[in-house]
This record gives sequence, C-alpha cells and structure tokens, in this order.
Amino acid sequence: MEAHNELCKLNGTEMCNSTWHSRCHPQPRPTSGSFSTDHCTLAPRLDRLMRVLVHSGFFAQQKLLHNSEEEEGYSLTFASQFLLKDEFFSGVPLLLLQLDLILAAPWHFLGDWFQNEDPTPFHTARRKSFLDYAIHEPKLNDIFNETMVSDPRLIANMFVRQYKEVFEGLTSLVDVEVGIGTMPKAIAKAFPQLKCIVFDQPHVVSNLEWIIHDWSDEECVKILKKCKGVIPNKGGKVIIIDMVVESNKCDNKAVETPLFIDMLRMVVVAGKERNEKEWEKLFLAAGFTHYKITPALGLRSLIEVYP
Repeated sequence: MEAHNELCKLNGTEMCNSTWHSRCHPQPRPTSGSFSTDHCTLAPRLDRLMRVLVHSGFFAQQKLLHNSEEEEGYSLTFASQFLLKDEFFSGVPLLLLQLDLILAAPWHFLGDWFQNEDPTPFHTARRKSFLDYAIHEPKLNDIFNETMVSDPRLIANMFVRQYKEVFEGLTSLVDVEVGIGTMPKAIAKAFPQLKCIVFDQPHVVSNLEWIIHDWSDEECVKILKKCKGVIPNKGGKVIIIDMVVESNKCDNKAVETPLFIDMLRMVVVAGKERNEKEWEKLFLAAGFTHYKITPALGLRSLIEVYP
C-alpha cells in the first residue's frame, strides 16, 4: 500500500499538474534512445525531469544496453505502475480526477471563500455543489465514476484477503456506499455464506465512495444513526473504511498525505478527514458505545463501530 500512498500524495503536489499527463511505459527506456539526432538537444530536458521523478520514487535509475553501449535508463517502480492505464489496480482515474482543471480552479477562490458563507470554495467558483455540477459535465462525471471503480477495487482485494476475521459471526451485510458494487461483490465472492445487500438509490450510490469523509459532522451523525437503527444490538456492527489522521506519527508522509486530502475535501465537497477524537465524537453522538480502529489499508483504517 505504500506505493498507493505515494500516488495519493501526488495529488497534493503542484508539480504534478503537468508532469503526469504523459503516458508511462511498462518497459525501461534509455533517455537518448527516445530522441532522434535532430532533437538531441532535448535529452537534457528529459534528464532534469527524470532526476526529480527518480528522487520522488516514481522511476528507478539503472544501467541499460542500447546499441551495444551502456547508457543510463529508467524503469518503473511500484508507485509508477499504478499510473499504467491497463493495470487492474490502475490509479489513473483517481489522478485524472484530482488534476482536472474543474477541481483545480476552486483553489484560487480560497481567499474569497474565507470571507463568505458558501459551503465550499467550489461553490464560490461554480455557484453550485460539486455533485450538482458534475451531473452536467459528462467528461468529469465519467472520470468520477471510473474512480469509484478503480480505487475500491484495490481496497476490496486487500480487505477480503487480509481481514477475514472482521466478518466472523455475521450473517448479513448492507453496503450503503456501493458505487457499482465493487466492494460487496468482492465480499460476496469471498464469503458466500454472507447475505450481501446493496442499499440506496442508483443515482445516489454512484456518487459515493468513502461516504463519511465527504460530509459534515451533522450529516455524518444522521448517517450513523440510521445505520445503528438497523443493526442488532447483539452481534451487529458498522464497518467503515476511511482515514484516521494521526499527527503524532514519526512518518512525515503518513501525516502529510491525509492533510493534503483533507484540504481537498474542504475545497470541493465540504467534507473532512478526521482524527480519532473526532471519529469518537461522531460515534458517541450517534449512540454507539465503543469502536475499534485498525490502521490496516495504507492511508485508510478499518473502523468497527458497536452499538
């Protein structure tokens, strides 16, 4: 998951807005071999770009044979493999969504937003919410829906393989953030004895992913109360896969990336990434008695909440 974390962090860096629109290739390529003799002066430009990308961990530098001569070349790392369109766990849709100019523009309205009552800078820039705007932008809507497929695919794969004990004792499961059903399909396949139910209207679930962090505290309490009302007091629980911001971690990257993503939530959808105390406050306000947090899925944690 460390490579996936690097991809998420990439969304928060200014440099990437132009760099990663280029296509990545799965095979190592020597830099000079990519240019004809008429364009040999361009090679130093690429060298300077690749130097930064190697330092960032998206390429590895190595010696390669080209026309019987040894030259410097570059190969993909685990992080850059997520940027291949044909990879099953490709992160390209997520990256394209975050770097879309429609989502970049609201950042320029932060100053205005701090002086008005609009719910988000996106609303200040577009005069409507992100979801209302996306409905009328087919390209943005398509990228958004592709993201709702690609990202849960990776998380679902890890979830059902590594945390089977989470489902022990359960007889049914209701998914209220289904997208196109990636997570419940994976769970149903791994646990055929478990009755999986997809709950919500199609036009609603197609616009939800990590449902809790896209909403305000007040809306989250309403969602959690509804969940609590339909699970049994004995043996029931709510399972949440979301970020838990930990500012006391020694790993700077593990802290920095959630903070970047929290800013994105604030700018676009009025949501937020929460620390453990903020999560606990939501759970208690919704009537739950205790919870368990397992930092298990890269940037995201497995959260089990009990009535």
